[in-house]
Amino acid sequence: MTGRRSAEEIGSTPTGPRALPPLGPQRSVPAPEEVDTVLGSGLRVVAVRRPDVPMVELRLRVPFADTSGRDDSAHAAVAEVLATTILSGTSSRSRVGIDDDLAGVGGEIGFSVDPERLSVSGHALADGLDTLLDVLADLVLAATHPDDELARERERLVERIELASAQPSVIARRALQERRYGAHPVTREMPRPEEVTAVTADAVRSLQASALLPGGSVLVLVGDLDPADAVARVEKALAGWSGGRAAPLPALPELRARDLLLVDRPGAVQSQLRLSAPAVGRTDPRYPALQLANLALGGYFSSRLVENLREDKGYTYHASSSLELDPHGAVLAVETDVASEVTGPALLEARYELGRLAVVPPTEDEVESARRYLVGSLLISMTTQAGYASTVAALAAHGLSSSWVREHPARLEAVTTDEVAAAATEFFAPTRFTGVVVADAARTGPGLHALGGVEIP
Repeated sequence: MTGRRSAEEIGSTPTGPRALPPLGPQRSVPAPEEVDTVLGSGLRVVAVRRPDVPMVELRLRVPFADTSGRDDSAHAAVAEVLATTILSGTSSRSRVGIDDDLAGVGGEIGFSVDPERLSVSGHALADGLDTLLDVLADLVLAATHPDDELARERERLVERIELASAQPSVIARRALQERRYGAHPVTREMPRPEEVTAVTADAVRSLQASALLPGGSVLVLVGDLDPADAVARVEKALAGWSGGRAAPLPALPELRARDLLLVDRPGAVQSQLRLSAPAVGRTDPRYPALQLANLALGGYFSSRLVENLREDKGYTYHASSSLELDPHGAVLAVETDVASEVTGPALLEARYELGRLAVVPPTEDEVESARRYLVGSLLISMTTQAGYASTVAALAAHGLSSSWVREHPARLEAVTTDEVAAAATEFFAPTRFTGVVVADAARTGPGLHALGGVEIP
């Protein structure tokens, strides 16, 4: 057939490639049907109708921090064993019975724990919501943590921790947390094997009874449901869950700028660089500009850190910067792993990029690219029931409603290049950072000493 043009011809003009049309205005995210309420027990329930598929996603976040004031990891070890063994059985269901009941409604449920909270994630077919809630209530109220199951799971957990503890990234994370926050409970992200070995069944049962409480907790349901009806079902299923308020994480100590700490890892062929500085959280008016400045530095592949350390110098495969959020605010984190012989040069370039961002702020093109990426990522995170449930649960755990995430694209669109420049100057100056370098001190110490700004024990 004659007269048909190729894609190349369609995209071209006699004088060159056809210019792309400007991006259209960002569409607003419609608000779904939702109920957000607090039950008499103190449990906050957020139920959202998203009838994309006949499923329901469940997220439960329970503040589960160590408030004992002890400078040890006993709480972290007991909490890890609790999260590992809670599915072993209840007073009315065996492990197999739990699996069978959930499988009958196309469901799953899982538990995890960190220094701040106990997290539960699950899903089921929409008409299996009652079963999912019944299993959840049974686990929260009547988990037995049988001695034989606990012993087996404790051994498996010790093996996993021993394997993980040998990983350079885990060693670097632990060192960074201790450098930032000392002996604060937030640093106890992974207990040590000997601490897990010492955990008893009585300690696990006692922690569940004393700390797994509804007050201050958040339960999110997203799916093919009627929100008001879903809240009523939650209230009925969890009627027996009462007894007080869950323990929140104590306020973090102030993150102070100081020299990086060299942590010796003899024989290591790679070094882990971890830098961190104070930032601001989601409710601060500077937060959208800070997000865009962070993306320009190292928040995605088209960033300055990646261009310098990976593409130009070839020092690393991966370099990044990110914002770590907590209920008390946020911190900036810059990280990369490099070969031992380029540890000093890589740190020099990372500091250079921080300083360059502060004094040579992101250009209009850099800001616009970061904006498009961030808005797109935010919208993608809300397209599925699972993504929306996780996003709402994360916001609710920080005291925010789902309206924050729907309104945030507009806040990002309103940020000016000058505001991003101001955020870059305020938050990314190299003198604001501390952190660690985990490396073979014998190979890297002299170069780091010459570079300066590194504490070498």
